[in-house]
Amino acid sequence: METLLELAVGYALVCTLLAMAFCALRLLIGPSAHDRVLALDTLWMAGMLLALVLGIRFGTQVYFEVAILIALLGFVSTVAMAKFLMRGEIIE
Repeated sequence: METLLELAVGYALVCTLLAMAFCALRLLIGPSAHDRVLALDTLWMAGMLLALVLGIRFGTQVYFEVAILIALLGFVSTVAMAKFLMRGEIIE
């Protein structure tokens, strides 16, 4: 019999994958660049959550370190894309 934690992790995994699928769909068919940036921002957050859920599921530290890297790179890339959309250039 599965424990409550295993059921919760399985449910979180399915929900995270579903969120990633919806974000990928918005990224592909988004009508404007702003919609695509928001979809990409949400997609990297869902990827970070996926790494965290897999870290809980398998009980290894590697997934948590990957989640930290995804969070740092995702934040920097979102700021760069927002600055590019506002000014048309990234480096001043």
